[in-house]
Amino acid sequence: MSRILVIDDEQSIRNSLKEVLEYEKYEVDLATEGQEGLEMFEKNQYDVVLCDIKMPKMDGIEVLEEIFGQTTDVPIIMISGHGNIDTAVESIKKGAYDFIEKPLDLNRLLITIKNALEKGSLVTETRALKKKVSKKYEMVGESKALLRVKDMIERVAPTDAKVLITGDNGTGKELVARQLHEKSSRANQPFIEVNCAAIPSELIESELFGHEKGSFTSAHKQRIGKFEQAQNGTIFLDEIGDMSLPAQAKVLRALQENQISRVGSNKDIDVDVRVIAATNKNIKEEIDNHNFREDLYHRISVILIPVPSLNERKEDIPLLADHFNIRICDEYGMSKKEITKDAIKELQKINWTGNIREFRNVLERLIILCEKKITGTDVISFAHPISK
Repeated sequence: MSRILVIDDEQSIRNSLKEVLEYEKYEVDLATEGQEGLEMFEKNQYDVVLCDIKMPKMDGIEVLEEIFGQTTDVPIIMISGHGNIDTAVESIKKGAYDFIEKPLDLNRLLITIKNALEKGSLVTETRALKKKVSKKYEMVGESKALLRVKDMIERVAPTDAKVLITGDNGTGKELVARQLHEKSSRANQPFIEVNCAAIPSELIESELFGHEKGSFTSAHKQRIGKFEQAQNGTIFLDEIGDMSLPAQAKVLRALQENQISRVGSNKDIDVDVRVIAATNKNIKEEIDNHNFREDLYHRISVILIPVPSLNERKEDIPLLADHFNIRICDEYGMSKKEITKDAIKELQKINWTGNIREFRNVLERLIILCEKKITGTDVISFAHPISK
């Protein structure tokens, strides 16, 4: 049952609202003035607040500001018999969900409360999802090699500098890109990922820049490309070393001029995106072999972040094992497994050519196949066959 706090100095209004809202199956608390309302708000959990504006001692705008000093999650609906456009605008600017004049239109009030509750639920769900996603892309470890990467992220993320992330497959280059985005001023804007190695060379331009209807045989309708989708946010060009030379030329233009043009169009489109790229290839060798444009390399490598392999930071294995143990068991609805010290030692002996990706897969196998405890013998039995 949703709980509503009504703050109003008029007894008749308070009682009427309580009667109507309780009939609609809401739980209702009443406060006679602003300070009492704030004290009740601090002590209890409310889903919506109805607050009068003109009250003695502390008016509704002050109450609104005080509540928003504590949280921005609870929708606040302002009500007033002395309403005007300026008051309504001021309330909304300060964070009110809506403004309703007295005498109250009860149908409108009930609809507004319903919409406010739905918004509150969406905000809560969104926060939970963001927390879940954020945890998914958490960088686990305290080794010197990883701490250097984390330090680079903290320094570079607040800027719009272009970043090239290098490292072997499975080292966590995407995690670095995600962290750079999440810690930037663009965090609330789109993060668009493009795996350049997974898209055929003849389609990469259309994927990145979009196309107009009829621009080629299968172009049955207009398509918005990844650069436009990432407007005001971040585009992550993963495995950029596999991008075709014609596409590289267009990416270079986009970086130089902050403009793109869709395939089949001569119209320029302004774009404002931060570009982060990653590769597991030696770009200098690709340049020497004429597979990668040197001018594009210099454009995308304002900041270089090399990601260490797991073999370079084996001291992080205990933390990684605990992290994946919790996550994997949670995914399968299982109790967390005990990983013994000798199991950790055996895991640290393995040559992890597949890096974090391989490590997670091995741990998942151990969690599924072992009982409550994972021992060194289990690691030898189930992990070594795929180790190098």
